[in-house]
Amino acid sequence: MKLLSRKATCNSHGQDSSYFLGWQEYEKNPYDDVRNPTGIIQMGLAENQLSFDLLESWLANNPDAASFKRHGQSIFRELALFQDYHGLPDFKKALVEFMAEIRGNRVSFDPNKLVLIAGATSANETLIFCLAEPGEAFLLPAPYYPGFDRDLKWRTGVEIIPIQCNSSNGFQITQSALDEAYQEAQKRNLKVKGVLITNPSNPLATTISRDELNRLIDFVTAKEIHLVSDEIYSGTVFDSPKFVSVAEVLMDRNLENTEVWDRVHIIYSLSKDLGLPGFRVGAIYSNDVTVVSTATKMSSFGLISSQTQYLLSAILSDTKFAKNYIIENQRRLKKRHDMLVSSLKNAGISCLKSNAGLFCWVDMRHLLSSNSFEAEMELWKKILYDVGLNISPGASCHCTEPGWFRVCFANMTEETLNLSMQRIKAFVDSIVATTTTTNHADTRGQRQLDRNSRRRSLTKWVFRLSSYDREPER
Repeated sequence: MKLLSRKATCNSHGQDSSYFLGWQEYEKNPYDDVRNPTGIIQMGLAENQLSFDLLESWLANNPDAASFKRHGQSIFRELALFQDYHGLPDFKKALVEFMAEIRGNRVSFDPNKLVLIAGATSANETLIFCLAEPGEAFLLPAPYYPGFDRDLKWRTGVEIIPIQCNSSNGFQITQSALDEAYQEAQKRNLKVKGVLITNPSNPLATTISRDELNRLIDFVTAKEIHLVSDEIYSGTVFDSPKFVSVAEVLMDRNLENTEVWDRVHIIYSLSKDLGLPGFRVGAIYSNDVTVVSTATKMSSFGLISSQTQYLLSAILSDTKFAKNYIIENQRRLKKRHDMLVSSLKNAGISCLKSNAGLFCWVDMRHLLSSNSFEAEMELWKKILYDVGLNISPGASCHCTEPGWFRVCFANMTEETLNLSMQRIKAFVDSIVATTTTTNHADTRGQRQLDRNSRRRSLTKWVFRLSSYDREPER
């Protein structure tokens, strides 16, 4: 007798992806500079640990917030009691103002259109539940975040069709790629309900251009489908071009109060910009009142605690601190990004030019033994087990070109990053040395073959000459 559901026994979670397998291997042998200096360094985790001191300093200077006090009086009992799942008004107001600040206040957001939920993972899944039925599809530019195979598909039953982008144009989203993905869905008899993008991109660490956003808006308008923009890395843009939100493009095109206005939705979180994934703060922003109402009801399955909302509303309401935090955090991200890119370049490895995020999209195609995903997995395993670095292979991100890897840089100390780069350089140097030795051996072998060939040719020539000389004697 079957006692468990199909969901419990199926293998559609995506846990067997190399993205998650790398984490598992890291957890078995984690690097520690004292207890385990030869362990695996975690470079597959997109956490932002560079600006914790700023938050800790604010907390030290504002003890009432951390102690759950208001004007010196404890509000612990108030926060401990059940709260309406619409969320604390003060926090929603502070969050939308923070979102606007990140976007240079070129756009504003209405707190009544914001749905609070426990993290971007829950926000994405909840929104997909609102927009699509099981067996329908969303188009995603590839390479894309490996976790989407879990977040968008596992419980919803929705399918993902990759929009195949490639390195020839920096993995930009083209009209032909959009059309081909839509046609692929039709071939598979899948109804397309929308396009989902990450802006800035995970794993590319690049902002989506205004031209691409306009192309996407035109596409979803023509197809009468949704556009979801996951903008959880919006505050990490540390270099030009600046971040352009899909909300800004809609307003610039005067699309307010149109049908497409109601079919564009934004996902946000404080996990990346403030480095607080453990606080589980996510949000859905939509102009569709039905989506907001339904998502709010569904948020009861994953609420943000009242204590978390109160503390963060106090932090974000300090607008001077919030603005300075964004600027300083972006400066630190750029410095760390430049360290990684420079060190990889010194090791003979290049990266896609990027301007955002907590990672780089690294090109190791020249290190593959062949142009195949089998060779990519072989290289990944060497880097994981022999070098002691957990990075994310492009195959886990559904990249169509073997040899690309996502490498994170903001979840460790500067000393640990330097050590990881020393390890990778030693690894590349060993490959170069082995290749050089092999080439020298091949050259020596070829020389010997050439000498043997010349000897054989000379012998044949001498034999023919001798035979020619004897011909008259017959």
